[in-house]
Amino acid sequence: MAGGSEAHGDAQFKGWQKHFNTYTIRGRSNITYATYSALALFGLYMYLKPKKKPQQA
Repeated sequence: MAGGSEAHGDAQFKGWQKHFNTYTIRGRSNITYATYSALALFGLYMYLKPKKKPQQA
C-alpha cells in the first residue's frame, strides 16, 4: 500500500503470516475471506440458535 517499492515475497513469512499478510494481494484477499467467513458463521449461529421460551407464571 504505502511506503517504498520493496517487493515482499512469501519466502520471508512463516506460519499463518504467510497466508495473512498485508504486503501481497493474496494475503489481503485471504484476510477479507476470513473476515466474511467469520461474519457469516456468526450470523448463521445467531439465526439457528434455540429460541428462549417465555416463563409461565
